[in-house]
Amino acid sequence: MQKLIPTKRNPQAPSAVIMIRPHHFYANPQTEGDNAFQRLASEPMKTADLTGGGNLSKQAYEQVTNAAKILTAHGIQVHIFEDETQDKPDSVFPNNWFSTHSGGHIAIYPMFAENRRKERRSDIIDMLKQKYRVQDVLDYSGLEHDGLYLEGTGAMVLDHIERVAYAVQSNRTNPLALERFCSHFNYEPMLFDAADENGTAVYHTNVLMCIGTDFVMLGSDMVSDETRRNEIITRFEASGREVITLTPEQIAEFCGNALELQSAQQRLLAMSQRAYDALTSAQRDRLEKSVALVPLDVSAIETAGGSIRCMLAGIHLAAHSNWVFA
Repeated sequence: MQKLIPTKRNPQAPSAVIMIRPHHFYANPQTEGDNAFQRLASEPMKTADLTGGGNLSKQAYEQVTNAAKILTAHGIQVHIFEDETQDKPDSVFPNNWFSTHSGGHIAIYPMFAENRRKERRSDIIDMLKQKYRVQDVLDYSGLEHDGLYLEGTGAMVLDHIERVAYAVQSNRTNPLALERFCSHFNYEPMLFDAADENGTAVYHTNVLMCIGTDFVMLGSDMVSDETRRNEIITRFEASGREVITLTPEQIAEFCGNALELQSAQQRLLAMSQRAYDALTSAQRDRLEKSVALVPLDVSAIETAGGSIRCMLAGIHLAAHSNWVFA
């Protein structure tokens, strides 16, 4: 006789994500000033499609579609939303304006670029309330009026197991906003400075660091203060995770911008094809002891300065129907 049992959730690796499929993708001119990854994108590719009406936009649409199909085939629930507007070039990166948390909590964040504030969508929050158990929604967007910004799980990389919020201080990450989030959601803030070899500050923490259940990928050489760097590494090692060091060159290829996911069968690591190609065979072997690597071609979207992790808003909420037959 079959019986119903609750499905298990991994606190670090969500089994469901939200993705936005853009119909008019282009690199955001309002974010280029402090996003070195965006400035490094090839100029011919960017200038050829500044309004989202050409080949780059078509490629972005197709790449989101294909990435969603591949993740679904690997057992991940993908909720895909369309963006048919022409004034939200970064809408493909929804993890910056909201996050979800166990216990039924949602956070909505203050955004640095003015045109990114338009990305916040009530239909996404309504869907989450309909399909998942949501207790409350904490809206921090009012902090924009005071010039305080905290761009979600781009600004913070969250260790959901140890309850630590790692955050690089930048235009997108204000210490006061970080403290407020951590106080409400019961995380310890771990704020630090990080920069590339040219001294340019890292704009988002999630290009520098990926925290999995059993491992961490970290561009540790880019952490400016040696004492803080050693403290971060020690914290990860004390949690039982293997620390895989990424070079600044690998960070520039988006190797740190990956997200661990949990299917019914195994844990996966979603990363871009560009990032996968930049890993050494030894690094891949170390990762594959814990996760199945899922490389995804998002090369068009990477011209905007973000990669696959930025494209995935993980759902850490319990579904209303999280029971299966066994």
